[in-house]
Amino acid sequence: MSMKRARTSRTYDRFGGGAGAGRSDGPRRSKGYGNRPAGRAVQGEFAPPKTITPALPAAGSFAELAMPSRLLVTLGREGVTAPFPIQAATLPNSLAGRDVLGRGRTGSGKTLAFGLALLARTAGRRAEPRQPLALVLVPTRELAQQVTDALTPYARSVSLRLATVVGGMSIGRQAGALRAGAEVVVATPGRLKDLIDRGDCRLDDVGITVLDEADQMADMGFMPQVTALLDQVRPDGQRMLFSATLDRNVDRLVRNYLHDPVVHSVDPSAGAVTTMEHHVLHVHDADKHRTTTEIAARDGRVIMFLDTKHAVDRLTKHLLSSGVRAAALHGGKSQPQRTRTLAQFKSGHVTVLVATNVAARGIHVDNLDLVVNVDPPSDHKDYLHRGGRTARAGESGSVVTLVTRDQRREVSRLMASAGITPRIAQVRSGEAELSRITGAQAPSGVPVVITAPDVERPRGASSSSPSRGRRGRRGRAGQGRPVGEAARRRGEQRSGFGSAA
Repeated sequence: MSMKRARTSRTYDRFGGGAGAGRSDGPRRSKGYGNRPAGRAVQGEFAPPKTITPALPAAGSFAELAMPSRLLVTLGREGVTAPFPIQAATLPNSLAGRDVLGRGRTGSGKTLAFGLALLARTAGRRAEPRQPLALVLVPTRELAQQVTDALTPYARSVSLRLATVVGGMSIGRQAGALRAGAEVVVATPGRLKDLIDRGDCRLDDVGITVLDEADQMADMGFMPQVTALLDQVRPDGQRMLFSATLDRNVDRLVRNYLHDPVVHSVDPSAGAVTTMEHHVLHVHDADKHRTTTEIAARDGRVIMFLDTKHAVDRLTKHLLSSGVRAAALHGGKSQPQRTRTLAQFKSGHVTVLVATNVAARGIHVDNLDLVVNVDPPSDHKDYLHRGGRTARAGESGSVVTLVTRDQRREVSRLMASAGITPRIAQVRSGEAELSRITGAQAPSGVPVVITAPDVERPRGASSSSPSRGRRGRRGRAGQGRPVGEAARRRGEQRSGFGSAA
């Protein structure tokens, strides 16, 4: 491998994809929350390839599909009774071995769209040590874990072993899982490359390869690793590319690695989700801090996005001192911290997740009805992916973007690029209109800490059983309680919320 490619691999790791992940979320832009960086150039749509061989008709039900009966039984047990549109359209073709290019918004069912076909076509086979049969490449650790969690019950039903290999976790344990044999590997490119370089994995038996959210890998400039890995899988194998957005960044992948693909789009990249409300709230610079705090103090959970790790840590510390049960999520946190924080947020022990773009994809939280862009995103794809954390699987939700006077023109262009016509309002903290839109209310003012549970083995990090490491006193995780100032400082130090990145 060239020095240029090696350097790119190490860069990828810093973005959460490989060994040593978690040191940075990317270029630093602003030092405090509320500042807007200069926008990146928006990439245009690309023209999908024309399908030569006609696609098979969409399935009306899972029962119509040529899948093992044990997969059908598991679908019913998991409460999945009817296929989502992207599943109905692509599964007949992917089960037949066709290459697939699928686009659907977050929450549209893409994971099962590729996952069921991958498992059905791999069922009954056994992998040799270090030689998986199927591969799912994803851009982030969080998305890798989400894919693993979603596919685990189905993989178990057909006796397939899953291994998840991502940066920030024990590479030795992951190598051990591959040596023991795993039919399906879910991986971030940087860590998978490390394991291949160590001789712990070979891809020449991989007959089914999935690229999930390939556009994000392209946006981050990490296509050299992806193409190098694709060059190592079986040349006659099946390839599937699924993403919420497709643009010219993935054109090379489609042209070079997909053969006569079935192309399906549930909705255009810039399409608005009909169950999602979009609000642009004009705020005064001096009032933005208080407005943000009151929104965070609402009843119910909310994800708040900011530009930098430092800004995330500052806001989280302020919210904790104001009586709001908040937690920080960014690339500067270790993987166990990130896993714990997400578990606390999903369980409701933490009500506010303050995050950088590391949380914009690969995080699924049921019944999350509000996402707030405290710092407006830098392009329309970031906006769509951040907003995609709410209104998932047909549920309703709102995306709120706080905009100061000097940000209005850029945010207006961003909304136009995203195909969004937002509701615009001028708001101040304490006003009824702010409360009506977001549920904002005054915080209690009584400081809290989020109690950290005992350190546990991360789920699904290195073996075929993602349920490992669930032992421990999880019931205590995240319980908030009023504390004095000294205890609050100690609690922040324990939880990692009080220090800047």
